[in-house]
Amino acid sequence: MQHCFWRRILAFIAVFFLAGSIWMICPSSSYAYDNPELLPKTPTPVVDLAKSLTTVQEANLVKELNQFEADTGWKLRVLTQYDRTPGRAVINFWGLDDKSVLLVADSRGGNILSFSVGDAVYELLPRTFWIELQTRFGNLYFVREQGEDQAILNAMETVKNCLSQGGCQVVPGLPREQWILTLITSVLGGIICGFAAQPRRQGQIIAWQWALIFSPLWGILFIAFGIGPVVTRTQDFLPLFRNIVGFLIGVLVAYLSPVFSQSSTSET
Repeated sequence: MQHCFWRRILAFIAVFFLAGSIWMICPSSSYAYDNPELLPKTPTPVVDLAKSLTTVQEANLVKELNQFEADTGWKLRVLTQYDRTPGRAVINFWGLDDKSVLLVADSRGGNILSFSVGDAVYELLPRTFWIELQTRFGNLYFVREQGEDQAILNAMETVKNCLSQGGCQVVPGLPREQWILTLITSVLGGIICGFAAQPRRQGQIIAWQWALIFSPLWGILFIAFGIGPVVTRTQDFLPLFRNIVGFLIGVLVAYLSPVFSQSSTSET
C-alpha cells in the first residue's frame, strides 16, 4: 500500500512539471486570447491577417459591408487569421453587439469558417442556418475547388441576402452534391414503397395496407429528405421533377421485381 501511495505521488509530480514545462515552452499562446496589437489603427469591417482576400476583393467587401450597415443596421464583420489571432480584442475593436455577425476564417481546422452571432440575429437566422452555412462554404472540398476567398465572399453574401429579405430558415440554393443526396433518398423511398405494395395473395393488385404500414419510412425518405430540402432551397422545378421521377421509378422497379424473377426462372 505504501509503495502504491508513493508511486501516485511521483506520477502527480511528473504530470505537474510536464504541464509547467509545456507552458514555459509556449508562453505566447496565452496572449492569443487578447492581442489588440494585431488590429489596424483605422476602423474597418474586414481584418485580413491571413491574406485570404486580394486587395480588390477586400476593398469591395469593406465598401459593401459599410453600406449594408448604413442601410439596415446589421453589423457584419470579417476576420481571417492563421498563426496569430487578436482574440477577444475584436469585441471592443468592432463594438460587437446583439445585431452583429462575425465571420472568422482560419484554415488550420477542418472547416475554415466559424461564426459569432448576436442574439437579435438568431431571431431571423436560426442556429441550423449557421451550421448549414458553415458546412456548405467552409468545407475542405469547396475551399479546394473555389478557394478561401470565395468561401468568405459567398458566406457573407448569403448572410446579407437573408437579412435583407427578413430571415432564412435554411441556406438558399441547392448544391449539386445535396441534390444528389435528395435524389438517392427519393429513389430509396420509392423502392421501399414498391416492395411494400407488392401483392401478397392471389387476385390482389396492390397491397395498400402494407404500403400504408410502411408509409412513415418511405414517406420520410421521399417527402422529408427528398422533397423538403429542394422546395425550401430553390424555386427551380427541374430538381423537384427529377426526384419525383426517381421515386416513381423506384416504386415500379421494386413492385415489378417478382415479375422479372418469374420470367427469368421460366426461361431457365
